[in-house]
Amino acid sequence: MSDILHDAAERASRYLDGLGQRGVAASRDAVGALAALDEPISDLGREPRETLELMDRLGSPATMAMAGPRFFGFVIGGSLPVTLAANWLAGAWDQNTAFMSATPAASTLERIAHEWLVDVLGLPAGTGSAFVTGATLANFTALAAARHAVLARVGWNVEADGLFGAPPITVLVGAEAHPTLLKSLGMLGLGRSRLTRVPVDGQGRFRADALPAISGPTIVCIQFGNINTGAFDDIGAIADRLSGTGAWLHVDGAFGLWAAAAPGLRHLARGIERADSWATDAHKWLNVPYDSGLAFVRDPVPLRAAMAITAEYLPSDTSVRNPCDYTPELSRRARGVEVWAALRTLGRAGLAEMFERNCRQARRFAERLSAAGHAVLNEVVLNQVLVAFGDAAATQRVIDAVQADGTCWCGGTVWQGRAAMRISVCSWATTDADVELSIEAILRCAREQVG
Repeated sequence: MSDILHDAAERASRYLDGLGQRGVAASRDAVGALAALDEPISDLGREPRETLELMDRLGSPATMAMAGPRFFGFVIGGSLPVTLAANWLAGAWDQNTAFMSATPAASTLERIAHEWLVDVLGLPAGTGSAFVTGATLANFTALAAARHAVLARVGWNVEADGLFGAPPITVLVGAEAHPTLLKSLGMLGLGRSRLTRVPVDGQGRFRADALPAISGPTIVCIQFGNINTGAFDDIGAIADRLSGTGAWLHVDGAFGLWAAAAPGLRHLARGIERADSWATDAHKWLNVPYDSGLAFVRDPVPLRAAMAITAEYLPSDTSVRNPCDYTPELSRRARGVEVWAALRTLGRAGLAEMFERNCRQARRFAERLSAAGHAVLNEVVLNQVLVAFGDAAATQRVIDAVQADGTCWCGGTVWQGRAAMRISVCSWATTDADVELSIEAILRCAREQVG
């Protein structure tokens, strides 16, 4: 065991050390070499070190350098060194973090991380939480609590009786709602297409003045951090319109919720405490490994009602917080450990510095690309930049050239009918020098493709 773990650590260190020097995308040769992995399963098995060597030799070169400093393609960060290390140690613990009595270390670290998160994000005291796989399951979990609460108010027990014959629930979402939110609603039996879509403004913000009259069980979903523009819905204005209606207000804050932890960005989330639930993803901007979503619910009672589980063979101590009473899964890894490690290591100042630095770097991209004559399509309020290089064909040529160049990697999108390159700055590893190097590469590609 010791030999193979040391071998893995050495290989992982070499891989990470080389990310800053290699092209961000995998080369065609590296991708082609993956064909050698396509072999029949052996009858007698193979040596562990041989398996690891093959994985490293063929797999590592064929990865996208998402953990590196110049990947700007999606709204995802890398992994802070301490969070990757904590992930390895927690993996060695191999704890099924369902019950406090069975997994006291992992459960305690998760509870502490929950308390710190409620504090740094400015959520109401007493808020409940669940550590889940990602933003999709975070939305699902929070909205399951919402479904329970709005139906319980009209005398319906959805966990016991399901949705057959239940009073209908009205669900309102912004026209720019993220598709994973819609997927979550579909999995909850609330439908992806029976929703009411509320108009948005030119930055994708939910228009409070366009809210229809509210009656009966209602869930309203808004967002902190539009996936294209980074814009925040005006939660104060929306909460004012919902006051007294009994509607449940949910915030999809997959990456934008983290702005509440930074003094220089907190104004974007002003009024955060007025929602009933919130969802975010720690792997996006807290820079922990994947499989780390977070659902928060102001009143933990409906969350527990929607998620709690009992069985004769399971521990039944209700005097402690058992994680499985708040999550869809019973068996799961100790995913809260990396969140605890990130928060303890960074502290308030480290969190603010990382988030505010990435936003400053995004503004630098926008300033230099705009100064060069290219159209920045959004108000750069967070860490997202949309830039067009002419028409759709020209913009796509530049995106293709940037990706082929390898200095950095940016993806494409369509924003309110116009093709654009999207630059998402989310990594702890991105330095100002990385930003300048990437800007020069983008400008060089633009000159070659559109003049």
